[in-house]
Amino acid sequence: MTSFPTSDARPARWAPVAVWLLLAVAAGWVLAHNPTDRIPDPTGPCLWHALTGINGPTCGGTRMFWYLIHGNLVQAARHHLAALAGMMYGLYALLAWTIAGFGGRRLPLWRPGGKAIAAYLLLFLLYAVVLRNLPWAPFSWFDIPNLD
Repeated sequence: MTSFPTSDARPARWAPVAVWLLLAVAAGWVLAHNPTDRIPDPTGPCLWHALTGINGPTCGGTRMFWYLIHGNLVQAARHHLAALAGMMYGLYALLAWTIAGFGGRRLPLWRPGGKAIAAYLLLFLLYAVVLRNLPWAPFSWFDIPNLD
């Protein structure tokens, strides 16, 4: 006998669809405003980089997303390796959430504990704020080009 979700569970079932829609809007925005060209975007430059002159935690994230949706994993990794790693896990988790909500099937999913999350965040910040700002190769490859 098949059991149907209760009326309380039905709205929560559509939550992953809302996340997919937000990702589609973000992809549309990035496709409409190519972050890899030298044309200024409506959102302006990276605020962290404008204020400090160094790459920050989100610098390169939009370019990483641009290359990812174009299937260029090498350039996506070049622009923000730590965010790409987190995004890969996030996309799989979103897919698992969607399948569980609509297909009733559970995909295996690693649920990181507090130490794993703290380690990722520490490595993310070390990579994004320290390593990406070192002046020699391979770290200098990540520098934001001067758009003047």
